[in-house]
Amino acid sequence: MNIFRSLLGGQIIFVLGVVNFLMALAILTTCRCIPGSSIFKKFTRNRVYQKFFKVHCYLWWIFWPSVIAHVIFTIMRVGVPF
Repeated sequence: MNIFRSLLGGQIIFVLGVVNFLMALAILTTCRCIPGSSIFKKFTRNRVYQKFFKVHCYLWWIFWPSVIAHVIFTIMRVGVPF
């Protein structure tokens, strides 16, 4: 599998890492279990936030496949270090 060792494989790993980071931020900002949620109380009353909050469950459908693909591509490119 030459794609994992190519420049394209590295680019895919990078893009998946960015997607993972952005999805993690989006999930954390829409989570009701954020510690110190009283800080975000005014923010959660915002109409835009309430619309964004409705997609919280769908964000997981992007996040987990991205994490799994990121791990697979990274292991196939770098290998297992043990």
